[in-house]
Amino acid sequence: MLGVSLKVVIDASNVAHSGKEGDSSPKLQNILSAVKYLEDNENDCVIIADASLKHEIDDKEKYMHLVEEEAIEEVPSGNNADHFILQLAEEENAEILSNDFFKDFKDEFKDIQSKRLPFTFNGENIEIAEAKKPKKDRNILQHICEDILVSIENKRWEVYKGKEGIKFSPLNIAKESIVRMDKTQNDSVGNKIEGLFSRLPMFDKVMNMVEDVETSAPYVIFVLIHPKDYKDAVKSAGNISVTIADRLRLAKRPLIAVRNDLFMKPGTFELNILYSDEIEEDSPFNIQIKLNFHDEVFIKKNSRYIASTIAGRIGAWKFPFVAVKPDIILEKPGEFEIFLDKNEKYGKKDEK
Repeated sequence: MLGVSLKVVIDASNVAHSGKEGDSSPKLQNILSAVKYLEDNENDCVIIADASLKHEIDDKEKYMHLVEEEAIEEVPSGNNADHFILQLAEEENAEILSNDFFKDFKDEFKDIQSKRLPFTFNGENIEIAEAKKPKKDRNILQHICEDILVSIENKRWEVYKGKEGIKFSPLNIAKESIVRMDKTQNDSVGNKIEGLFSRLPMFDKVMNMVEDVETSAPYVIFVLIHPKDYKDAVKSAGNISVTIADRLRLAKRPLIAVRNDLFMKPGTFELNILYSDEIEEDSPFNIQIKLNFHDEVFIKKNSRYIASTIAGRIGAWKFPFVAVKPDIILEKPGEFEIFLDKNEKYGKKDEK
């Protein structure tokens, strides 16, 4: 049973022909049963029939009476009834009662199958299924980021690929940074670091890593984090930096740049550690995402996270510009295309 009140366009020819065997005629009763079912469930409906149906229907007299009373609307001869039905459904935001897949018109009309109500007959009783709603891609953000990074890598840019994730805590970030930056001291990291970290005073202010770059710092550590853990990571950035510098006896503290990363699960992190002279001020590319209308709003809301993910993994201070545009060619949920546009600002600072 249909759960909510709908506008429904009835494909009269398709409904009348349902269950037709051999040389038998299309049944007017099928149409009437469909109308009764829809109206009993408080749905508004309109019956659209192609001009040829009046010559085939079993009860021609009653059928013509309904046409004359405008209970059934005939598509004028020479016009395509399927196209008329699809256009009317789109204009009225209506569902379509039909078992026709309308394959000839899939390029013109968006996601026909999400509007189509399939049906069956049990005797004279009709059973109508819910419209098949498009199955969305739950991981579309990650898939988009993956495609962007592959495209950037194909242009011979280095991309950080780690996605396994390490259990998040400020202490674990410090430990993992030290291990990666100086593997020769692995054995002594454990308890010494824990004690040192616990004695450090909390900083009242965290350095702004993008606007206030300390160019003499030997390393920049991009801490890739799930958005839920972002604030906690930022609060601990100062302590992490001091801990690493003290343990590795660095003359200058490393810069800690916390980045939201869509590949990270809550409670995990990854590290992209670079020498300061390897860092790019601007992203070399801006990003254009073309996708289906089902995902447009969701992707626009998360475009900042996409930009952060890309910046953190290519080692750029500033985020790339991410433009999200719907494309009628991309009909199904989860479909998208990525285009990289050269960032006109990239490299200009160095040229001055």
